[in-house]
Amino acid sequence: MTLLAIALGGAAGAVLRYLLAEGIGRIERFPLGTLVVNVSGALALGLAATLLLERVQVSEALRLGITVGLLGGYTTFSTIQLEVLQLLDEGRWPVALLYALVTPAAGLAAVWIGQQLARI
Repeated sequence: MTLLAIALGGAAGAVLRYLLAEGIGRIERFPLGTLVVNVSGALALGLAATLLLERVQVSEALRLGITVGLLGGYTTFSTIQLEVLQLLDEGRWPVALLYALVTPAAGLAAVWIGQQLARI
C-alpha cells in the first residue's frame, strides 16, 4: 500500500510540476517556473512534513504518499542543476550564479516558513 501511495503521489506531483512550470515559464530565459516550483515545493514539504509528523495522525502510507510521492515528484532540484549548466553554456554567468544561489536559499527559507506555519 505504501509503495502504491508513493507512486500515485509521484505521478500527480510530476504532472503538477510540469503544468505549473510551463504555465509560469521563463522571463528573459530565466527559469522562473522551476524556481517557483522548487520554492513552493519546499514550503509545502516543510508544512506537510511537520503537520503529518507533529500535528495530525495519518497512516505511514498517506504520509509518505504526500511527502515522498507528491512533493518529491513535484520538486525539481535536478532540473535546477541542468538549467544552471545551460545558462553557463550560454555564457550567462551572472544569471547562472544568481539562480544557483537564490534557489537553495529561498527553498531553505520556505521549508522553515512551512514548519512555522504548521506549528501555529
